[in-house]
Amino acid sequence: MLEVSGIRGGYGDITVLWDIDVSVRTGCVTAILGRNGAGKTSLLDAISGVLSSIDAGSVTLNGDKISAWSTPRRIKGGLAYVQENKQIFRQRTVEENLLIGGFLLKGRTLRSAQRRAALERAYDQFPILAERRKFPAGGLSGGQQQMLAIAQALMPNPKLLMLDEPSAGLAPAIATEVFELVGRLRSSELSILLVEQVVEEALAIADDVVVLESGRVAVSGTIDEFSDSAVVREIYLGSTSGPDGASAEHEYQSNKKLEMET
Repeated sequence: MLEVSGIRGGYGDITVLWDIDVSVRTGCVTAILGRNGAGKTSLLDAISGVLSSIDAGSVTLNGDKISAWSTPRRIKGGLAYVQENKQIFRQRTVEENLLIGGFLLKGRTLRSAQRRAALERAYDQFPILAERRKFPAGGLSGGQQQMLAIAQALMPNPKLLMLDEPSAGLAPAIATEVFELVGRLRSSELSILLVEQVVEEALAIADDVVVLESGRVAVSGTIDEFSDSAVVREIYLGSTSGPDGASAEHEYQSNKKLEMET
């Protein structure tokens, strides 16, 4: 569904992505892992066209070369991007947010046949949003706002959904619900590229894994190759042997404690 080949780019004179290759198989979840500053969000920005300073490489979506396309054209081509921190219209109602998400759908009225069908599909997938369709989006809980952001992105019926840390700012129990939802969304019609810091939850729903380090692919493979948490820690934070490894292990445990407290 998605093929990123040799992407190199950044911000002005600063290169943050170095010859990155990433593939997302049809109907699968690919998890992008890595420490803060590894280039995870920049990679999603490059795929979506938000990161315009690309020096090399190509992006292919569903067989189409989209590297030179504008962001709106990429969306029309089947790409959806849910950025971090629940980017919704807080003063608008839940239903208005969904209708805004469906602006690419055909029809001259806000409630054209395609938009009505998309709304009903969203409400079937997210029943809590149906219950609160007339509520201002800003009055929803954090988990419900995240669901709304995802539902909004799904309104045009994309082929690839990119999620940037959907668990950010959520209590662990709510984050688990969001991960379960993401796992259920993948199908023959939808592939998912997931950026996450919560490693265990991401691995629980992933089919393939890519670990970034300093803007480069450190390692990638199928989920079977990442089933050993010790291996994940070694790749994610560095070797666990010796003084540097002890420091990495301490940081890993500190991050886990912070996730639980959040």
